Amino acid sequence: MSSMIIDGKKFAEEIRSEVKIAVEKRINKGLQAPGLATVLIGDNAASKVYVRAKHRACEEVGIKSLAYKLPASASQTEIETLVAKLNNNPEVNGILIQLPLPAGLNEEKVLGTLSVEKDVDGFHPINIGRLAQKGRESIFIPCTPAGIMVLLEKAGAKLDGAKAVILGRSNIVGMPIALLLLKANATVTICHSHTPDLASETRQADVLIAAIGQPELVRADWVKPGAVVIDVGINHVDDPSTKRGYRLVGDVAFEEVSQVAKAITPVPGGVGPMTIAMLMRSTLHAARLADKLH
Repeated sequence: MSSMIIDGKKFAEEIRSEVKIAVEKRINKGLQAPGLATVLIGDNAASKVYVRAKHRACEEVGIKSLAYKLPASASQTEIETLVAKLNNNPEVNGILIQLPLPAGLNEEKVLGTLSVEKDVDGFHPINIGRLAQKGRESIFIPCTPAGIMVLLEKAGAKLDGAKAVILGRSNIVGMPIALLLLKANATVTICHSHTPDLASETRQADVLIAAIGQPELVRADWVKPGAVVIDVGINHVDDPSTKRGYRLVGDVAFEEVSQVAKAITPVPGGVGPMTIAMLMRSTLHAARLADKLH
């Protein structure tokens, strides 16, 4: 048995194309282009790469992007003052605070300063709180989990009544995807570093989400035949045979598991492209929300 490869690049391109067309229609109607402000604090190399990629995506789809950078020495008050200023800027529909923040800053307070209507990353306590409550809807959903739900739909995963197992309980991926799967009527198990026997849990999964940050942890004998496997991990492993001296792998041993799973995301090219595509969609949603509010 060989898996269906879930092509995140293809589906992300479809979403970005839809957003681009919608933005062009807005502008033709005399409405302003959606605006996304990014706030980058400090010099985290990975964060810089992510922010650059987000600005490139904005340019491609016609979203206006504004970049704000503060030094790692910035105070809590300086950051919250900047966020409050962006909340009141009518050209800014979405605000993205690049995480993680430098040590010593209160992430929850910074996110709590955000306008809920501009929280395109979906991390404001109110948006997360609504996600956690039965019968409530968030204005925005965190982009990576939202992208995973699209990939599961494209892969034909039946979620209602399915057993879903998530490796990892981060605020960015593990916890929100668990809440989304619950809303889709899956029975959800969240595993983490204190789970005694990970393999015995993962073998029960109809849907397996790996977001634990350990290269190729999930092997073929961890996976139930016919499961849908979503690999969120991005890990660098040494490989002297490559030009860069390393290669990217996920949390899943792709070659092995693709012989067992019904469908699987590759790394790279699976979940990663979807995250930025969903951010573009959320920024467009924020602009439409602003139209209604004014």
